[in-house]
Amino acid sequence: MKLTQGLRMAVKSVLSNKLRTILSMLGILIGVATVIALVAMGKASSNEVAKQVSSLGSPNSLSVNILGRGTVTTLSVDEANELGDVMNIAGVAPVTSTTGYAKYGKTQVSVTVEGITAAYEEVKSFPVQDGRYIASPDITNNTKVALIGVETAKDLFEDERVDPAAAVGKKITINGYNFTIVGLLESQGSSLSGSNDEKILIPITTAQKIFQTSGVSTINLIVSDIDRMAATVTAVEAVLYEKFRGNENAYRVFNQEEAMKTLNSVNETMNRQLIYVAIISLIVGGIGIMNIMLVSVTERTREIGIRKSLGAKKRDIMFQFLVEAVCISGLGGALGIGLGYIASFTIGMIMKTETEVPLDTVWLAFVFSALVGVIFGYLPANKAAGLRPVDALRHD
Repeated sequence: MKLTQGLRMAVKSVLSNKLRTILSMLGILIGVATVIALVAMGKASSNEVAKQVSSLGSPNSLSVNILGRGTVTTLSVDEANELGDVMNIAGVAPVTSTTGYAKYGKTQVSVTVEGITAAYEEVKSFPVQDGRYIASPDITNNTKVALIGVETAKDLFEDERVDPAAAVGKKITINGYNFTIVGLLESQGSSLSGSNDEKILIPITTAQKIFQTSGVSTINLIVSDIDRMAATVTAVEAVLYEKFRGNENAYRVFNQEEAMKTLNSVNETMNRQLIYVAIISLIVGGIGIMNIMLVSVTERTREIGIRKSLGAKKRDIMFQFLVEAVCISGLGGALGIGLGYIASFTIGMIMKTETEVPLDTVWLAFVFSALVGVIFGYLPANKAAGLRPVDALRHD
């Protein structure tokens, strides 16, 4: 039997029992659609993780969190700046952070206040959209100037009917101290550590004086050569190990590249497990096709007997039923691909994220659905091919 002849007979058989065909292909259709939707969700999740991690800083940045243990609980600004002597470190930006109360007119908000140095802009890649940055003289003279995030500007000024974009030059109070806003920060969105737009930056010396703190809680670093990141992390940890007298729990060095790898690894593991569930759905769909094909063989026993008595060989009968099973599963796979695209688009709209369906996944899902037809269609096809003409013609 030729392939075209087998396809014509299979299509004719499929179209003659539309409802049965639709019901038998449902499992494959849902399985393929689930695979595509899950892969699209996984890609969207990976992209979101990459976006969140990248918002913490550039890929060549490091962050040191001082947790404090034993007799030495903090680092001074000078000690933090000594990390700039470590090989491959191109910039150091120590930060002291606390929560304060900012007030403008009658509006008061609770906000994160960070004490920074002039290096913060370059190390954190956090420029201003209006005004200027905190400069070295501000640090030396303990001036009361501030940079304000866009969301904090809205919280403070909108209720006072002041345009937040015109924040530069306005005077606010932070914990009762008068500050002049000298810069409006660019919007950086949210990251794993929270909103980057709901904060106020002031000179680190001023922050230490107002909040009566002496140490720094976070040290941001930037490296020159990202290929030497691992060696740089080791060198930084060695310096901190000496500072805290061998207490490794007193600090944490956060490597953005490693964080990205870890988060992506977790994400891929979860996606892989979900796809296994979808593959089980495809197998269940294949079992459904096998059952329908077995019923079809029983119903068409006399037809098989007539074809065999007219000269059809065993391989012709097997080929006919195999092609029919592959047609059903392949059609289910094709419709499942369309449904999967619709589902991924809908999920992207609901989650407000950009989903992505890789083309190789689409081909893989379609080929797998056709393969399911071959595997689960073999038993009914073999049963039909094994019928003897005499027994088949006697069948009522």
